[in-house]
Amino acid sequence: MNTPTPHPIQDTDTVYDYVVVGGGTAGSVIAHRLTTDPGVTVAVIEGGPSDRDRPDVLTLRRWMGLLGGDLDYDYPTTPQPRGNSHIRHSRARVLGGCSSHNTLISFKPLPSDWDEWAEAGAEGWHAAAMDPYYDRLLNNIVPVDEKDRNAIARDFVDAAQAALGVPRVEGFNRKPFHEGVGFFDLAYHPEDNKRSSASVAYLHPVMDERPNLHLLLETWAYRLELDGTRARGVHVRRADGTEELIEARREVIVCAGAVDTPRLLLHSGIGPKSDLEALGIPVVHDLPGVGENLLDHPESVIVWETHGPIPDNSAMDSDAGLFVRRDPEVPYPDLMFHFYQVPFTDNPERLGYERPAHGVSMTPNIPKPRSRGRLHLTSADPSVKPALDFRYFTDEDDYDARTLVDGIRLAREIAKAEPLAGWLKREVCPGPEVTGDEELSAYARRVAHTVYHPAGTCRMGAADDELAVVAPDLRVRGLDGIRIADASVFPTMTAVNPMVAVLMVGEKAADLLEGETR
Repeated sequence: MNTPTPHPIQDTDTVYDYVVVGGGTAGSVIAHRLTTDPGVTVAVIEGGPSDRDRPDVLTLRRWMGLLGGDLDYDYPTTPQPRGNSHIRHSRARVLGGCSSHNTLISFKPLPSDWDEWAEAGAEGWHAAAMDPYYDRLLNNIVPVDEKDRNAIARDFVDAAQAALGVPRVEGFNRKPFHEGVGFFDLAYHPEDNKRSSASVAYLHPVMDERPNLHLLLETWAYRLELDGTRARGVHVRRADGTEELIEARREVIVCAGAVDTPRLLLHSGIGPKSDLEALGIPVVHDLPGVGENLLDHPESVIVWETHGPIPDNSAMDSDAGLFVRRDPEVPYPDLMFHFYQVPFTDNPERLGYERPAHGVSMTPNIPKPRSRGRLHLTSADPSVKPALDFRYFTDEDDYDARTLVDGIRLAREIAKAEPLAGWLKREVCPGPEVTGDEELSAYARRVAHTVYHPAGTCRMGAADDELAVVAPDLRVRGLDGIRIADASVFPTMTAVNPMVAVLMVGEKAADLLEGETR
């Protein structure tokens, strides 16, 4: 691997005030905020290399080339009887985490998202309390630039508005919405298509200027060290294979994401007692909720061949989208589409469909999925990947699958409408002959993919919630000196793409930490 020299030079001291496990979306925010105080030392343990001087990472439109590559932990999915068992969950192994790896679609969570968390026991996380954190974000969040607005994406927006009667939205973050079509807001710099990821926005400007910020790159955290009920530090393995204990005087903040945070806890003996004992892992703290409540935003795909090539300009090839509220009783959109300016046929090809030379895709997505999965270990060896059982489409009333069927039907209505219809030659998959509910459901579930939004595996909740892993102050229940701040703490899934919610979790966590040390 061509790994740039880490910045700044790694320190040999192994005791810091705070140890942040994961230099990703939330970890970058927390490290930046804590080190504004020059008297506070912070170590960031990041399993991957720096993203600095990496155009393959920093150029937003090159995101697809990162999937499955050397900067991807690439987690498989367990067999899914009602879904697609071949889904690979990309998790980034690079500074900035998944904000260095994804499309940077940036939605301020809807008020109903936060209020739902508060109702689920996350006291103090309601919309009125959380909204100010959005204004603190350092990322450059802007609507897709005019020069990046591809002609066929523009025509998709017009056609969706004409076919469905939804409003055109210019700037989804300007005010709450429950339906609309338009170009997304992205965390990027339009002038050069460079990311405004968590690392770019929060770490790059200060990483050479703050001697109290220590980036331990290519350093993998595999076990927490506890002294009784207090987290003392983290056992890590360096790139050269050496192992050591990185200690925290004040707190360990785990920001390793919805897969690697519960994985780290479980390998540290923190989790469901019976599961740990079955693998021979000494039980340090029986915490039944670790790994439970695994959430995701599954979506399916409908693909059309176009009459010819599509204009090349784009920010990241999925620049526009649509939100629909089918149920007027809910305060949020209950169906979403990403519009891909490429024929997204990775999963349909497994069923025998052929990728057209030129094409586009619509991907019906479930904003509030009702299925819940589980993450668990299969081995006491920390190097063995955990099992991710999302239990896709297993909700009792089949709401999730029905949402995708509705989505395919609405996508076809949009495809019939001008000006988009003039671009489209034929429906490639599932194909116009597939029309029945059962056929469409079977297709939609078999070709379903993820938009890489795992969440919820260390959920936040009230003291009487037996499966809550963290309290509203993000402290791990029953332990001292350790908090979690990443997508794993989500009690429920946000109706919109969750990256900004994770940034705001980071900002809130920094506030909680700073408030207790003043």
